[in-house]
Amino acid sequence: MRPGSIRRKDHAARRRHFCRSLAALVFSAIVCGSCLFPQQPAAIAIEGKVSNASGAPIANAPVRLEHAGSPPANSATTADGRFMFRDLAPGDYTVIAENAGRRSAPVTIHAVQPETHVDLVIGAPAVPAMEFADNPNFTVAAVTDWTAAGGHGSDAVLRTSEALNRDALNLKPAAPPPLDATTDWKQSESVLRAALAAAPHAFEPNHKLGELYLREERFDQAVGPLESAYKADPGNFENEYDLALALKGNVQIPEAREHVQKLIAIRDSGDVHRLAGEIHEKGGDSLAAVHEFELAVRDDPSEQNYFEWGSELLLHRAVWQARDVFTAGVKAYPKSERMLTALGAALFAGALYDQAAQRLCEASDLNPADPEPYTFMGKVEISAPNPLPCVEQKLERYAAQRPADPLANYFYAMALWKQNGPRPDPPTFARVHELLSKAVTLDPQCSDAYLQLGVLEATRRDYQKAIGFYAKAIDANPQSSEAHYRLGIAYDRMGEKEKAAQQLALHEELKKQQAAAIEEQRREVKQFLVVVEGKKLDANP
Repeated sequence: MRPGSIRRKDHAARRRHFCRSLAALVFSAIVCGSCLFPQQPAAIAIEGKVSNASGAPIANAPVRLEHAGSPPANSATTADGRFMFRDLAPGDYTVIAENAGRRSAPVTIHAVQPETHVDLVIGAPAVPAMEFADNPNFTVAAVTDWTAAGGHGSDAVLRTSEALNRDALNLKPAAPPPLDATTDWKQSESVLRAALAAAPHAFEPNHKLGELYLREERFDQAVGPLESAYKADPGNFENEYDLALALKGNVQIPEAREHVQKLIAIRDSGDVHRLAGEIHEKGGDSLAAVHEFELAVRDDPSEQNYFEWGSELLLHRAVWQARDVFTAGVKAYPKSERMLTALGAALFAGALYDQAAQRLCEASDLNPADPEPYTFMGKVEISAPNPLPCVEQKLERYAAQRPADPLANYFYAMALWKQNGPRPDPPTFARVHELLSKAVTLDPQCSDAYLQLGVLEATRRDYQKAIGFYAKAIDANPQSSEAHYRLGIAYDRMGEKEKAAQQLALHEELKKQQAAAIEEQRREVKQFLVVVEGKKLDANP
């Protein structure tokens, strides 16, 4: 099995409904960590965990807490590596841990919530900084809970950015060349099983059957024969690599981690470090994962390794560092469509909207038939505060190439409308209406297209027609908070106050539910804290 040929997610699972909800919901503004908080908690706590570079907790490690104007506070980790400082006043604190003469990187945090979590790593790999075009020097030193740092613009823009960051993880690599007809992969499962039945403990039949299952991503079935092959020949590097891949895919993370550590000891290569990073990320240790992805690039600056490192940084909101890694990746691999697309997502996350659009347009030109860059630029165009360069032209091409695709018609309609202002002239109105109508004809469940048809009618004060479209949007997606809101406004314009109040109340209830769900989702993704050239550690340098 070629290292790196199995992606971290099944691509088939990525196929979602064409017109999943894209309209931005209006939520309460999220206050960033640098802003003033009107109500500060009376006392806060800082807690966390100290581990080594492999992720193992360190017991009895001294931990020091520093705060300007106060003497340092000291504690020590418990058996599972945890520590806590209680009854603190809100403010800036620096936390550092020690063990056996080595220290973690100091973590400075702006603590204002009742409890703040931070992870410290002692003995992380000491590697020289990579040289990029703009020569940044950064180290991911810790992780913390989501704080909204690194986000720019409205919360709607931030949520679009977060969705694009997640989508970037699943961008496809270039398709591998077709397998040769004489390869062993052409053997059927039944032939391989027959060979295994004849020699159940032999290395070769177990390894080949395990490879077959691994290539088909049948991870639960691949583990057994690959483990048998490992018992038959523990020194076979390729089989142990495949076994670690299968264990990762089967979510047997401790076992996968054990094998990958053995592989690193045997062959300290970029492929193995990348696999180690994937295993750590799947096991929830994102800090160890990002260090492994960095080591993978330093050992082997392949397109795959650049992409894994950059996308890991982007997922955990190290926006500027992800931008730098993807920029270096694009320089090394200028024909990499997914690298350009991911760079566009990073630039959008940093509020560099025009630059993001340019990179996405360039990505679409590399392979005009691939829908991925168009999908990214369509979402970016809808969420950005102003019309973006080149996007309308590219989305027009996308709609022309895929006339039966509701998403292509929807995105082009939205770009055309935005480029021509909120109150389009009659020809533009007619064209946008035509494209949105085509989208809902192709997909009657395309709630967002119904919603925008209603908004379009409202621009010329035809509230009766707008009400009809808003109602269809809600039928297609009863959870559309914005559709309930706009329907309430339309009823109000028509003088139907009771119906308006009912819809606006539904909007408020949905808004609260969805805001809570988004907040929980954000809390599940730890945010990287980064040291840049010795400066104060921050999530958004």
